[in-house]
Amino acid sequence: MKENTSTAAAGHPKTIGVVLSDHIYAGLLIGHALQGSLHRSPRDSDPLDTEESSSMIEMPTEAVVDAICELILEVAADDKESVAAVGIAIPGLVRQGVVEEAPNLQQLKGARIQEFVSRGLAAHGIHAPIVIVNDADAMAAGLASRHGKLDSIIRVWTLGTGIGYGVYPSEDGVWEGGHVVVSLDDKENFCGCGGRGHLEGIMGHRSMRLRFLDMEPEEVFEAANRRHNPDPRCLEFKHLWHKALAAATATSIHLRGAGKFYLTGHNIHFLDLNMLKDYLHQMVKMSPLQSYMLEVVPDDETDRIIGAAVAAEHIIKR
Repeated sequence: MKENTSTAAAGHPKTIGVVLSDHIYAGLLIGHALQGSLHRSPRDSDPLDTEESSSMIEMPTEAVVDAICELILEVAADDKESVAAVGIAIPGLVRQGVVEEAPNLQQLKGARIQEFVSRGLAAHGIHAPIVIVNDADAMAAGLASRHGKLDSIIRVWTLGTGIGYGVYPSEDGVWEGGHVVVSLDDKENFCGCGGRGHLEGIMGHRSMRLRFLDMEPEEVFEAANRRHNPDPRCLEFKHLWHKALAAATATSIHLRGAGKFYLTGHNIHFLDLNMLKDYLHQMVKMSPLQSYMLEVVPDDETDRIIGAAVAAEHIIKR
């Protein structure tokens, strides 16, 4: 990506966004516009290779922190002093710079990431504020920036290994929407956190693999979508998958009102938007709440990078 020199004028803050997902990604932003290309660590691995991607799960916390610091220093290059803020997006329950829970990166549970990264960067001349945010909140902030809705409240579901629920502007609270209870069936115990009936226990990629030990999630939906003789078990699950997302979305609407919902993530290709809308219509019947909107957007690490930096700025200015 070519450098956007039109946004590099004086007065625009220079920030760095970092995202932890299958790899660690980082990018430099000026005025909410990405400058140059994304940087990635590990650099030599393929992000589409699921076996290599699993290496993040086994990386010790100290190694994760070191890799984050090295990537930030690489992005900052020779202009460390001008970095105004660094936003780091991490999957899990994040509060006050501490990863309180991370079901899909369990080695980070309890890690004081903000403190560790601040200390590591300070040793190399970067003294900018470090802000740790949930990765789904970063996605919400990134989409708000890209779609020109920084003055609006938006919500986003990210469908991947886990299920993320992001809100922009960021607010105090837990907001672990992927763990909202959508089923009272005692057998629904596939969620990585150990809880029963959770949305992630139905929709999460890891949970689907546990449920269908003989089939990959892609095979499940292929069998459910066959025009002739769809697999009854897979078709039933496809409906459960969409009902679960509709139930979680309806819960959010009933608690916070109607509004814009974005849907994205690695598994967004499983979504049948018409089926989701049909189930949601059955669940939201109060006319003042029916003005909600759903939009599917491609999964793009750039949005999370931008969002991590935007969220950092928003939190620092509060």
